[in-house]
Amino acid sequence: MMKAKLYILAALAALGWAAPAAAHDHGDPERGAAVFKACKSCHQVGEGARNRVGPMLNGVFGRPAGAVEGYRYSAGMERERAGGLVWTWDTLDAYIENPKALVSKTRMNFRGIKDEQKRADLLAYLRLFSDNPADIPEAEPTDVSELPNLSPEVLALVGDPAYGEYLSSECTTCHQVDGSDEGIPSITGWPVEDFVVAMHAYKEKVRPHPVMQMMAGRLSNEEIAALAAYFNGL
Repeated sequence: MMKAKLYILAALAALGWAAPAAAHDHGDPERGAAVFKACKSCHQVGEGARNRVGPMLNGVFGRPAGAVEGYRYSAGMERERAGGLVWTWDTLDAYIENPKALVSKTRMNFRGIKDEQKRADLLAYLRLFSDNPADIPEAEPTDVSELPNLSPEVLALVGDPAYGEYLSSECTTCHQVDGSDEGIPSITGWPVEDFVVAMHAYKEKVRPHPVMQMMAGRLSNEEIAALAAYFNGL
């Protein structure tokens, strides 16, 4: 089945079809099949795929988060589904890079793939098992836009916890300082890098939630670093 789909793509290319240009060139599905070997212990894809430790990944492009029938998702993933998270190239790329930064308290115990090209290859492979892969490049959700890339300088910023405490009053109208999790996810004790990546994901509208997008959009890099330092130290 996989080979047949690759042959279809090769035939489309021979007829002059080409995907739109992007920094990662959309990835290579054959290389992506090799990357997927690291995912096989939890996920299945292709003919006869079933839910295992993780949900099966057929039709993942364009699917709302937490929507595979018969699979029991974490509360974090259920919250993201209620918040409107849909799996597109952008959101899948962000999730695979750092699962816990995109979905708080996900049960996906995976550190992520930091290599951009490997992520692109994996997504090109998974896209073969979603609806109408031959409709690329026009059909959403296979349209690709480049994700914002946080510089090492931004990730290396050392925030001032005291300044973070001063800024935190708007955060703590919803998030509880004592770490309780009553409908609103706890951010107390969150690792600094995860906090920073998540806030920038909201700021760039990769992570869905209109209120958080608005809040993060007001913050500078230094203010995000300060908040990360404050909540990490609680």
